[in-house]
Amino acid sequence: MQRQHWHKSSYSGGSGGQCVEVAEGTATHIRDTQNRALAELNLPAHEWSAFLTTLIR
Repeated sequence: MQRQHWHKSSYSGGSGGQCVEVAEGTATHIRDTQNRALAELNLPAHEWSAFLTTLIR
């Protein structure tokens, strides 16, 4: 299993408190920065891309 490289999403606000982290690859993993151990959402990379495209329209 390949190690995930997490980084703060560029779509997170800069004021803190509402940040998400992502690890991108063949699947995109998303988690809440303040609750990392609780859960993460895993999406195929193309679904993550479609989601972001919808947000910025």
